[in-house]
Amino acid sequence: MTSTTSRSNKDFLPGESATERAAQAALSGEQRGLKRFLPFIGPAFIAAVAYIDPGNFATNIQAGSTFGYTLLWVVLVSNLMAVLIQSMSAKLGIATGKNLPEISRERFARPVTIGLWLQAEFIAIATDLAEFIGGALGLHLLFGIPLFPAAVITGVASFALLELQRRGFRALEAGIGTLVGVVVVSFAYEVYIAKPDGSALLHGLFVPTLEGSNALLLAAGILGATVMPHVIYLHSALTQRRVVGRTPEQRRRIYRFELADILIAMGVAGLINGAMLVMAAGLFHGAIEPVSTIEGAFAHLQDQAGTIAAVLFGVGLLASGFSSSSVGTMSGQIIMTGYINRRIPLTLRRLITMLPALAILALGVDPTTALVMSQVVLSFGIPFALIPLLMFCSNATLMGNLVNHRITTVVAWTVAVLIIALNVFLLAQTLVSGIGGH
Repeated sequence: MTSTTSRSNKDFLPGESATERAAQAALSGEQRGLKRFLPFIGPAFIAAVAYIDPGNFATNIQAGSTFGYTLLWVVLVSNLMAVLIQSMSAKLGIATGKNLPEISRERFARPVTIGLWLQAEFIAIATDLAEFIGGALGLHLLFGIPLFPAAVITGVASFALLELQRRGFRALEAGIGTLVGVVVVSFAYEVYIAKPDGSALLHGLFVPTLEGSNALLLAAGILGATVMPHVIYLHSALTQRRVVGRTPEQRRRIYRFELADILIAMGVAGLINGAMLVMAAGLFHGAIEPVSTIEGAFAHLQDQAGTIAAVLFGVGLLASGFSSSSVGTMSGQIIMTGYINRRIPLTLRRLITMLPALAILALGVDPTTALVMSQVVLSFGIPFALIPLLMFCSNATLMGNLVNHRITTVVAWTVAVLIIALNVFLLAQTLVSGIGGH
């Protein structure tokens, strides 16, 4: 482990002069039309991967299978929360030229910073656990590969994605964007096969309904899993030196361009999550037993919609696992560099974070159970990322002309309290269920 400076993230996400020149041309008004947005498109798509990771699959499928379209409004509300929080994370990087862990190191006492780093590393491991299990499940369902070797293959694939990073952020964004595109195509076909009821779909999207305590629990699951701690850290790093604003007005314009990126990327993520629920509502709702596992959804798809639908579902899961596992590793590097000003090679970090997932699969733990438990662990980390983000974005001295407006601050704190409360509720329910199960 070697010391590094705060500039080390430049090595982590190297800039490309052509992109920077195009960005400066857009900021100066030389570039017109849609082309002016192109240099700023990309960071949010990497962040959006966290919102379509394998941990979202089971929750959305169970919601649609059990309650039809009635919880679609929860997906919409979740997406609006995602836009708000990711926009603040991106804004922090643009305004300060630093990421969330770096600013935390500067402004908090050393013991607090060490504590934040340790919990964030623990969260990074839990994140990788979910992604590895998702990728392994995809390979297992598609090719019948046992889960342990499938997880090893997932790790190798994630190394290939991380290699793109060495070629510049544009190559990495293109690789991640392609995998997100695969997920989009997969679930677009699933929705087509499901032939959703249009009026019921619109009612579920715009008329909030909760049919009993089980619906509340699933709604809490969808909302509570909206924000993944690692992607809050990451988004601020993706924007901190991607395009450097030379004046306060330039930084404001950069933020406006990045906001378009966020709206597009989070819109895509919201459509994918909605498509998961719509597919389950159209194909599984009304079955004798609700479909509550990824393996169950694959089997039901094969029976009811045919091999193509099942294969595309598996391919979407595989793409989600591959892309999100590399994003988790990137976040881990940001966390260590930012909080304690140290770094280790990405390959070593990848190997370290792979080990817990491989050990759990080698022990034969049920993959769906492991996915659920990883989400419980992630819920612990949300306050430690979200609260400092809101504190910093509300600080005029730090943020300059990009400081949150008062109404933004009020809404953001309301969202933060809601998300944290829902995660506490989910954690309590999980623990009670676990105790009751024994």
